[in-house]
Amino acid sequence: MIKNKSPLFYFSLTVLLLALLALFGPEEKSLGANVQIVYLHGAWVLAAEVAFIVAALAGLLGLLLRKEIFHAWSAALGRTGIIFWLTYLPLSLFAMQANWNGLFLAEPRFRLAIIFAITGVLLQLGLWLFNISWLTSFGNILYIITLRVVFATAQNVMHPPPSPIFNSGLWNIIIFFVALNILAWVAGYFLTRFFLTLKTSR
Repeated sequence: MIKNKSPLFYFSLTVLLLALLALFGPEEKSLGANVQIVYLHGAWVLAAEVAFIVAALAGLLGLLLRKEIFHAWSAALGRTGIIFWLTYLPLSLFAMQANWNGLFLAEPRFRLAIIFAITGVLLQLGLWLFNISWLTSFGNILYIITLRVVFATAQNVMHPPPSPIFNSGLWNIIIFFVALNILAWVAGYFLTRFFLTLKTSR
């Protein structure tokens, strides 16, 4: 019976498991228990970027090989990426409030995140309405390239490079964060499968 469940069921189940796991994240010296929301917000936005990157790769394969299946995956992954990106924004606000007692909306990377959220939503809506396979793939390729170029040159205020987690030397935190990322990717996979079912039934 469980085999007939919608991918959204498994997506919701994975997100619930992810949220519960985040509650048991190892505390950090300066942020204490509030660092748990930072872990979750970090894993969530990385899942969004992974979805965008894989959408672009699938789109590139679709353009080169002229295979509709790759275009379909690109479309589904692009939609998954923008859902993750949109929902990462409130997590970011929550992390700001919990750890720094304020909402720093003028923070450069957060402003850029909002701009790319609005742009991404409009792009995905437009691609869905036009429903042209090659255009969807090209749009997803262009979007992630633009996003990475812009963020690579953006000023770092609350996001100091290199990664504070992977350069902490604290293996319990690193392993925990990797586990969160894997769960976020699994959730992204199920959401992508859901969008694929919508594509094939359209």
